[in-house]
Amino acid sequence: MKIEKLLLATHNKHKAEEFQSMLGDLGVQILTLDSFPQVEEIVEDAKTIEGNALKKAQEVFRLTGIPSMADDTGLEVFYLNRVPGVYSSRYAGPEATYADNCKKLLQNLKGVPPRRRGAQFRCVLALVTADAPPVLEEGVCRGVITESPCGEAGFGYDPIFLPDGHKQTFAEMPLEVKNSISHRGRALRKLKETLQSRLGVPS
Repeated sequence: MKIEKLLLATHNKHKAEEFQSMLGDLGVQILTLDSFPQVEEIVEDAKTIEGNALKKAQEVFRLTGIPSMADDTGLEVFYLNRVPGVYSSRYAGPEATYADNCKKLLQNLKGVPPRRRGAQFRCVLALVTADAPPVLEEGVCRGVITESPCGEAGFGYDPIFLPDGHKQTFAEMPLEVKNSISHRGRALRKLKETLQSRLGVPS
């Protein structure tokens, strides 16, 4: 089946911009859940990042019949035994804002020296279509947690994540720079190869 439309299982405009930036040259109409009000919020209750991504993509495809792609991302802080991990989006509570989550993480790392503030973002992307088994791809980006927020761009933990080899947090970087090194960008490049093979689009 030729893919003419791809539905991103998100209402997050920042995330949609990242996907559009990297997939815009495929000649596929990229949609988001903003165009499908009948799709209610999907509870992310899987025990793993992989499970949440797959659940979202499968449920959105079931409800719309449109090839669907979903992601789940976790920030794994090594000093905290990879917490918050799968609970990253609700680390400070079910109604937590991005700022709330960042504040709690910084509090839990208060006094921890830079050399012990290592962390990684891990993203899993799931693609569900009618004519093939689901595809899962993973991307990882390592770095450290800063001692205070820096930058206004991005979302989530971006203001407090400094990727290895860089002097700017994700929230300080231009989008194209972030996409070139980020966990989501790395996973998306892998998944893009799958899409290109199904679309017959040269890489």
